[in-house]
Amino acid sequence: MLTIPHSLILYAEVIQKTKTQMASHSQHSVFPCFFFILLCHFLLNIARLVSAQKPVFACDVDSNPGLANYTFCDKSLDIKTRVDDLVKRLTLEEKIGCLGDASVGAGRLGIPKYEWWSEALHGVSYTGPGVHFNSLVPGATSFPQVILTAASFNESLFETIGKVVSTEARAMYNVGLAGLTYWSPNVNIFRDPRWGRGQETPGEDPTLTSKYGAAYVRGLQQRDDGDKDRLKVASCCKHYTAYDVDNWKGIQRYSFNALVTQQDMDDTFQPPFETCISEGNVASVMCSYNQVNGIPTCGDPKLLAGTIRGKWNLNGYIVTDCDSLEVMFDNQHYTKTPEETIALSLNSGLDLNCGSWLQKYTQSAIQQGLVQESVIDRALTNNFATLMRLGFFDGDPTKLPYGNLGPKDVCTPANQELAREAARQGIVMLKNTLVSKTFQGANSYGLPLSPSSIKSLAVIGPNANATHTMLGNYEGSPCKYVSPLQGLAVSVSTVYQAGCSDVSCGTAQVEEAKKIAAGADAVVLVMGSDQSIERESLDRNDITLPGQQATLITQVASVSKGPVILVIMSGGGWDIQFAKDDPNIHSILWVGFPGEAGGAAIADVIFGLHNPSGRLPMTWYPQAYVDKVPMTNMNMRPDPATGYPGRTYRFYTGPTIYKFGDGLSYSTYEHSLMEAPQTISIPLAEGHFCLSSNCLSVDTDEQSCSNSSFNVHLKVKNNGNMPGSHTVFLFSTPPSIHNAPQKHLLGFQKLHLIAQAEGLAKFSVDVCKHLSIVDELGKRKVAVGKHVLHVGDLKHSLTVRI
Repeated sequence: MLTIPHSLILYAEVIQKTKTQMASHSQHSVFPCFFFILLCHFLLNIARLVSAQKPVFACDVDSNPGLANYTFCDKSLDIKTRVDDLVKRLTLEEKIGCLGDASVGAGRLGIPKYEWWSEALHGVSYTGPGVHFNSLVPGATSFPQVILTAASFNESLFETIGKVVSTEARAMYNVGLAGLTYWSPNVNIFRDPRWGRGQETPGEDPTLTSKYGAAYVRGLQQRDDGDKDRLKVASCCKHYTAYDVDNWKGIQRYSFNALVTQQDMDDTFQPPFETCISEGNVASVMCSYNQVNGIPTCGDPKLLAGTIRGKWNLNGYIVTDCDSLEVMFDNQHYTKTPEETIALSLNSGLDLNCGSWLQKYTQSAIQQGLVQESVIDRALTNNFATLMRLGFFDGDPTKLPYGNLGPKDVCTPANQELAREAARQGIVMLKNTLVSKTFQGANSYGLPLSPSSIKSLAVIGPNANATHTMLGNYEGSPCKYVSPLQGLAVSVSTVYQAGCSDVSCGTAQVEEAKKIAAGADAVVLVMGSDQSIERESLDRNDITLPGQQATLITQVASVSKGPVILVIMSGGGWDIQFAKDDPNIHSILWVGFPGEAGGAAIADVIFGLHNPSGRLPMTWYPQAYVDKVPMTNMNMRPDPATGYPGRTYRFYTGPTIYKFGDGLSYSTYEHSLMEAPQTISIPLAEGHFCLSSNCLSVDTDEQSCSNSSFNVHLKVKNNGNMPGSHTVFLFSTPPSIHNAPQKHLLGFQKLHLIAQAEGLAKFSVDVCKHLSIVDELGKRKVAVGKHVLHVGDLKHSLTVRI
């Protein structure tokens, strides 16, 4: 049934009124022209509406019964048989036309044009031409930017968000407003605090990033019926690999050559991509713009065919980042001709081009003998197999699983509440101290605030009334916005002052802000950044708060008579040592870019409706770090000879503002070790050379290392007076060999405990997988000797012996 949106009803009403007015005017009135314009608008909107009712799909046997005779349209057959049949029927020209994101299809075979490029980083996004919003579906649920969701350290939340996003994507597909292939998530490591795209990632740790990537991919792809050969939507893990410089001091991602050791490659940059495939069964991997050790990633056969397809066994397609082939030729000058570029990429294992270069130059590359048609067939087989798994070749999707989804399933109250809950779980409380001033009785902490004790709340800062800023990048049109000011105003009377004209804060309105702060019972300062400070194609030079924000914060705090709450809205971390040390600033919250419901979630935490449980997924460094360390130095490990301090909590040896995993709660939690071995033995085959020599480590690929696992069980008690969630981190410090990390995350679990309740965190530790390290040559090994397991302040020594 066709649903006419309200806007078209209004058009009809206006047209009817215009007709009435026309009847009372002369023949030479301007009204006929006005009526004609309105009629054109009306018909245009009807056309758009009608076109939005029909999804794009192949094998439409209802409209063309003859298509049922094609083997590739027979959905009872296996995918390989169908794809083989399809590829054989295509002409070379048709094949080449299907190699770009704007696939031209093959009309004579009932295969329509298809746009591969859609995005769903933290909700269905209008970035990319595959998604459109209109009056039928004006918005989709906009979840927090990934960096904040990752701060929840909640794997089930990661997957649940993916499920909701894929449901809304399918609903939009069914009315012709979206595709089925989504180039998300971003699983690059947030290696340097200046990176503008760090906001898109799950943070700096390979374990967290791997778990996030696999969980989100499962949420997007897995069908409710459990059919593992089919996909709900197709996900893509990007940007492969060692990609994390966009535009720093004139150095562009398009020409950047990442010099990476094999050790850093295998223990930092590659694990998230491998996990996407091995545990998430992701349908696609996107190669990045940059070079790695002198070779463009989209033209490296070792990285593509050798690793993604060969070693990791990708069941899907490999796609370029957009215009990467053109970048390889024009920016990097790596190849001499466009045809050489095409040959290099396709022969290396590439399947699809975001852009048009494969469609433009593959024909001439074949004519020059640089590419065989069989290579084209391989690429198309991978691409079409993905579309087959999505049901694209199964006929009318409204008659298939998920065919009942539509606009009613987008922006549902439950989905919007999940966006609010995700933001609540991610918000990190970094500071909460006693208020020395008279407020709410003796020994009151800055947070939570009691609404009944506040007659006036001053809300100050350039992000205090933020709406679109809360979404971060790769956003879509949200269902609605709740700004911080709006969220706080629900519970208390507020007075608002922006303090700066924008987040750059070139000039701060300090006196005006101080005036309202001095007259309020409490102050909330909402500061930080937006996409003008950190985003794709824009890295930061400094990690101090922009402009005069620090001055505004300090001056306002000095005159406030009650608690002062500093809220930092940003993707990356900051040097806010001044605020950490300032006794007049009682509490600090980092809220990332919290999504459409960010203001409501912030208010929930500030007023104690939610007990904060978020933990930092990245290290916050002092400004001195970025003054000393070039962003382009890709080495993870410190170098004492040069004074290079290393990167991330795993290797960094210098001072920090806040550490990875930092975060406070309104409750305190107590850990008790219930079960963990003191010794683990790795049996070796008779005659193994380590039995007769002093081995420091054992290769994990040896049979002797397999099937070696143990349990770590911990009792956790909520000593607080309110329910809360608590993340239990299990870290390990291995013996100091092979430049091993000073500690690394083995796993994490999120427990929800009511006040004074106890719970049990259970970890199953695989010796080869979790306790291993990567040596200088990229070989994974288990160090022999003492490993120290950490859970909070609790430490346990574990000896691995042969």
